[in-house]
Amino acid sequence: MAALHVVLTRATVPHALLRERLALRAAESCLALAGRPEQTAAMRDEVHMLRPGDQPGPAGAVFQQWRRSVARPISVATLKRALPETFANHLPGWLRGGRGGPVARAAQVLQTVLTECPGEDTVALILADSALARAVGWDHALPLLAAGLTGRDLRQTGADLRLACHRSIVTSADQAATTASDLARRTAKLKAVTPKLRAKAAGPAVQMFLTKDALSPSVALSGIMSDRAARRLCDRLVDLGAVRELTGRDTFRLYGV
Repeated sequence: MAALHVVLTRATVPHALLRERLALRAAESCLALAGRPEQTAAMRDEVHMLRPGDQPGPAGAVFQQWRRSVARPISVATLKRALPETFANHLPGWLRGGRGGPVARAAQVLQTVLTECPGEDTVALILADSALARAVGWDHALPLLAAGLTGRDLRQTGADLRLACHRSIVTSADQAATTASDLARRTAKLKAVTPKLRAKAAGPAVQMFLTKDALSPSVALSGIMSDRAARRLCDRLVDLGAVRELTGRDTFRLYGV
C-alpha cells in the first residue's frame, strides 16, 4: 500500500482513468465470483455503447456500479448513486463501520455486509474498498480487494478474512501501481500529440480520453463533433500511437488509451 500511495502522488498519473480501468478489473472479478465469467470486451460493449435511456445487461450493470462508486469522492451520496436503492438505508452504517488499520476496517466492513446481505459480493466489495480508501486518506475509492479474493475467502470471517484481505492487497496494490505507471506513460504520449490535431473539438475529446476507460466515436463524442469527424479523430490518434482500438472490429469500434 505504501508503494502504491507514493505512485498515486505523482502528478502524471491519470487518476480518473486509473480508477476506471481498475473498476473494469473489479467487475470481471465479481462476475467470476458469481459464476458468470465475462470477457472485458463484452462488458465494455454493454457500457460504452449505451445511448441515453438504454440500460446495460447484468454484466454491464456490475461494471457501472464499480464505475460510479469510484467516479466521485467517497460519500454516502456516491454509494447511493452507484448501488441499488434497496441498500440505501444501510450505507451510512456500513461506511462508518470497522476499526483498526485500513485493511482491518475493510475486512470488517466486508464481513458485515456479507453477513447482513448474503450473496451481495459486489456491494460488499465496493463498501470494503471505500472503507479502505477512506482509512488510508484517499478522496476516492480505488478498486483493489476484488481482484485478489476468491469465493472461499469471502466465506471466511474474523482473522481469516483479514488475512485474505491482506494477501489480496499485496497483489492488487502492486498491479495497480504498475497500471498507474503504464497509464502515466500512455497519457503523456496522448498529451504530446494533441497539438498535431486539427479537429475543432480535439481538445475536449482528448480530455475525455484522459478520464474514460473507452470511448465510442458515435456515442461518447457525438455531443462535440459529427460521427465522421469523431471517427477520423480516433483513427488519427491510433496512427499517432496515442490511443488504441480496443475491439478489433471494423464497425462499432471503441477506443482508449
